[in-house]
Amino acid sequence: MSSLTIASPVDIAISGLRAEALRMNVIAANIANSRTTRTDAGGPYRRRSVVLSTGGEGLSGVRIERVAPDLSTAPKRVYLPGHPDADAQGYVLMPNVQLPVEMMNLVAATRAYQANAAVLKRYQEIVELAAELLR
Repeated sequence: MSSLTIASPVDIAISGLRAEALRMNVIAANIANSRTTRTDAGGPYRRRSVVLSTGGEGLSGVRIERVAPDLSTAPKRVYLPGHPDADAQGYVLMPNVQLPVEMMNLVAATRAYQANAAVLKRYQEIVELAAELLR
């Protein structure tokens, strides 16, 4: 028989806040590098995403696994013959970042962050009400 672990609502909300804050930072980096054709690793910037998992069995919040590059989508080939990174045919490999997708992800991450912040606010109100009732 396994024991079910249950974290406090505060711990769960804080883990969600951390995860969504990291997601927003990674999305901002994706947007900022949407035109970066040359990186230190060579080649165009690769879109990154945050890989999350549950904190374990039971109700234990969110765990940040890693920030992983998107290797499933190929860079876009764009015809820009005057660009310094253009090949012999005049094509440049551009990052695999799609701005509309990043903006939708940013809205979703922002809403999830706000939801976790609302949980913390409601929890604080409940604790204050309970303390007031005990007086």
